[in-house]
Amino acid sequence: MFHIVLYEPEIPQNTGNIMRTCVAIGAKLHLIEPLGFKIDETKLRRSALDYYEHLDYVLYPNFADFESKNPGTYLFLTRYGKKNYADIEYQKLEQPLYLIFGKESTGVDRALLAKNLDNCYRIPTTDKVRSLNLSNAVAIVSYEVLRQFDFFDLEQTEPETHKGKDFLDQFIVKEDIS
Repeated sequence: MFHIVLYEPEIPQNTGNIMRTCVAIGAKLHLIEPLGFKIDETKLRRSALDYYEHLDYVLYPNFADFESKNPGTYLFLTRYGKKNYADIEYQKLEQPLYLIFGKESTGVDRALLAKNLDNCYRIPTTDKVRSLNLSNAVAIVSYEVLRQFDFFDLEQTEPETHKGKDFLDQFIVKEDIS
């Protein structure tokens, strides 16, 4: 349905958290090099936990390689965006949809953003911060996209494979009304 793209991510813990989010929402992850860490289980396992084996991801040497292999709509998260991420009507965009997030220190290359100005968006914040944590930003925007698509096939209640949708019922205290 949609793809998460990390442009030159630098912090393994953020990428690990994003990997877990991708597994949770069924999104494919695209990683564009250079990375600020090595892709191996020892670096990312702590954040991605035991979901790492379910992750669908591809590594690209640069943005040009990514772009040549992935036609679709590209949306770039940047503090320079003039659109609010929540105002975009995602279901009206040409599919597949790629949500592109930049590296923690400087974001997406400014020349690339300037070429795609109409597809730049932002998450509103106060003037006290430049940006939100990368993994938080991915989660915020991803769940807005999912909300607009009625959450597709995501479980609306606790899956039976976990504790079960009625797990808390066993803890309900019945009042004695006699």
